[in-house]
Amino acid sequence: MRASEQTYSMLRWWERAGVDRADLALRRADGTMAWHHDRHFHALPLSWARAENVRHADIYIRPARGVSWPLVFLDDVPAVSAAAIARKYAALVVRTSPAGGCHVWLQCATPLAEDERCHAQRWLASRIGADKGSISGEHLGRLAGFRNWKRNGVWVNVIAASELPSPWNPTDALSNAPADAVAHRPVRPAITVSSDTSPSGKEWGWVCGMLEARLDPALVHARLLEQARSRRGPDADRYASRTLARALRRRHASPPPTRDPRES
Repeated sequence: MRASEQTYSMLRWWERAGVDRADLALRRADGTMAWHHDRHFHALPLSWARAENVRHADIYIRPARGVSWPLVFLDDVPAVSAAAIARKYAALVVRTSPAGGCHVWLQCATPLAEDERCHAQRWLASRIGADKGSISGEHLGRLAGFRNWKRNGVWVNVIAASELPSPWNPTDALSNAPADAVAHRPVRPAITVSSDTSPSGKEWGWVCGMLEARLDPALVHARLLEQARSRRGPDADRYASRTLARALRRRHASPPPTRDPRES
């Protein structure tokens, strides 16, 4: 598989898992960082990243911050463990070097806010031997199809991209969180990712996740309209408005979360 195909394979899997916006980052040889935040996949500056990678910059990616995403990142997972995870759950496994471990992007049954992803990472890392130093809820992973200059320029490749196994259910991980681990966002049943894999079904779960993360509904509408315009044409505005209205009604019908005293 060509390098560009490795990249698109990773991004397509993310999109099917319910993620469609990302932060792209690179670290140049002199240690400086450059960022492109909150970009839809079609707007990621991949040609720029490839040119920088040739000049020995390392290329990284993560789901865009500020949104609940159904994806948890695990770093430096032993290859045998990574393969076992991909057989049991929907997961993307990225090999960053022959000598090192793997990056695992584990699809979750519910969208998780950043703090919840952090605790889920901690819970999982202690059980599978992943790197406990890469736990933050918003950690960067290497983008497939680029050279890893930390490891003498070896290629970063997707080695497994499973979808048929079930997504991982994070309920046990979150229910065992210390009281202060998610204190600013009390654990409650998250919005379940729809089993509808059509574009409309994925967009419904995506909109619900953004509202769950307390994003401004106007911003959610704008993002959905941008996403749906090429597919829905003249009907995109009506579709976006109707979908957002349904998601808002669903959210308001749910029991309100317990107010954090620190917010008063």
